[in-house]
Amino acid sequence: MPTVMPVFKENMKTPVLYVFFGMIATGKSTLAQAWARHKALNCYNSDRFRKELAGMKPTESQRQTIDTGIYTREFSQKTYSALLEKAEARLQGGESVILDASYQYARDRLDLRALARNLQCRVYFILCRCSEIEMKRRMDAREQDPAAVSDGRWEIYLKQKKRFEPPDELATPELIIIDTQAPMEELLGELDKKTALNKQHIINKKQ
Repeated sequence: MPTVMPVFKENMKTPVLYVFFGMIATGKSTLAQAWARHKALNCYNSDRFRKELAGMKPTESQRQTIDTGIYTREFSQKTYSALLEKAEARLQGGESVILDASYQYARDRLDLRALARNLQCRVYFILCRCSEIEMKRRMDAREQDPAAVSDGRWEIYLKQKKRFEPPDELATPELIIIDTQAPMEELLGELDKKTALNKQHIINKKQ
């Protein structure tokens, strides 16, 4: 289900695709949802889509390892395809939209970039990071939260860490790196500034 909390409307003529990505427990979902409220946009989360496609409730826990059940590469591709279709529909309708997923492989990120280019939209990839100590703290807290949607655990993170492909394929204007350990108000302010600067860089490049 999309997260929509109206605060103020995007008034840019060109719709924007915001992609919050990174490894598990880096705060990407928390920041993506806060950005959705800040910008009054739809936010689509891969964990929710994955479980919806499997006929599960969002908070239904899955203790499977990274390559089994709904976490196989095949099922992940199905999930990402559904996210891509949802984003395409929103962008074609002239709406900016937020996607929230690990996007650990370059090929998946390139699919999103291709979509934005085909629809002549702007795209920002927001890479979320934090220390491993903070990641472990967040995972421990998630284990105790019955409302948690993500099944990310430390052992899964260790495997994901080996597979995660650095976003070297992304150009500077479209890649934004955020340390999510700061207070949310500061993070939103930082993201506002960076997206504005990157937008101006893109405009100057086209002139």
